[in-house]
Amino acid sequence: MGKLLLIEDDLEMQGLIKTYLEQARFNVLATDLPSKALELMRENQGGIDLVILDLTLPEMDGFDLCKKIRSISQVPIIISTARGDIYNKIQGFEKGADDYLAKPYEPAELIARINAMLRRFKPKEMVFDNLSISIEKREARLNNQVLDLTNTEFDILVFLIENRLHPISREAIANTINAIHEDSLLRSIDTHVRNLRVKLNDNAKEPKFIQSVWGIGYKFCL
Repeated sequence: MGKLLLIEDDLEMQGLIKTYLEQARFNVLATDLPSKALELMRENQGGIDLVILDLTLPEMDGFDLCKKIRSISQVPIIISTARGDIYNKIQGFEKGADDYLAKPYEPAELIARINAMLRRFKPKEMVFDNLSISIEKREARLNNQVLDLTNTEFDILVFLIENRLHPISREAIANTINAIHEDSLLRSIDTHVRNLRVKLNDNAKEPKFIQSVWGIGYKFCL
């Protein structure tokens, strides 16, 4: 689904939010320290899809951290805080936040806001070496030649790319791709991936794009 950075100083709250997000199939990095958050941003440059930021933090105020993150990245930022007054909301947006959610709130609302934000910030085109993917056109090109992918093959490819930081199970693919029916889960997914590899000129034994992960499923390599 995406890689999130959660910055929350209340460790119990951090654990609860992290659990809910992981249940929603997000990959979550979590810390309570601004210095560690900035370190994770640098280590995962371009790999973090969204930041969830509390304001009451050690080392520095959350507003200052928001400004620092915005100075090095255009990643979407959702402020998650007990400071719900209008003054703090305005300050949050002025420091670079894209959304502001006052505690307490239902986890489902946070997840809905994250999904909405990711849809807004989703890149229209992704490029990996000689492979380019246009989400808007639903088109994949290899060496600038349009690939004749089925809708299911395209959806599987995009899903693997969006979750490229970790292996994806066949079950997760089936739950996401509506065209794949559970009763033919393993055979159907393996067939689609095999056909996709052929069109990508990808060697299963020495894969460039799609790697088989024993006992789990598949992973996008680049």
